[in-house]
This record gives sequence, structure tokens and C-alpha cells, in this order.
Amino acid sequence: MLDFLRAAPREYVNREKIILRDYLALERTRLANERTLFSYLRTAIYILLAGLTLFQIRALDYGHLIGYLAIGISLLMAFIGLVRYRKVHRRLMTYYDEVNNDSL
Repeated sequence: MLDFLRAAPREYVNREKIILRDYLALERTRLANERTLFSYLRTAIYILLAGLTLFQIRALDYGHLIGYLAIGISLLMAFIGLVRYRKVHRRLMTYYDEVNNDSL
């Protein structure tokens, strides 16, 4: 069920020198990773706000239950976003280390 939390296999090994095009692709991937993290956090905040709003509605019989559920989902979304960000960030850092070692 939580396959995305598992470590990805390390099959690929770069044997060629990284050129400017590859370095720019790494930068685009890094920026895309940050945007994805912000999207996860934004979604978590919206769900959190929805959960807090449900606490305020007195007409709903199960408002508090749904509110707690929404808060739990928002925390889960934030956690998943952070885990995915760290996973991709670590893999990108291995390529950045290769670039730095090649330039020395």
C-alpha cells in the first residue's frame, strides 16, 4: 500500500561526465521537487482548515469526528510530502556530488 515510501533501487550508475545540459536538468528536477513539496503542504493546510471549520459547525452531528479525520489526513499529507521530498532530495544530492567531484 505504501510503495512510494520504500527506497528506490539504485540500478543506474552514471559513467559519463555530466555536461551543462545534465546539470540544468538536475536544477529543473530540484525545483520541481520543491514545488511538489509545496503542493503537498498547501493541500495539507487546506484539509486542516476544512477540519477546523467542521469543528465550528454546530448543525452537523458528526462534525467533530469528521474534523478529527480531516486533521489526521492533513498531518498524513504533510508527512508523505516531506518523506517524498527527502527521498528525491537525497538521490539528487548523489548526482550533485558527482558533478562537484568531476569539476575538481
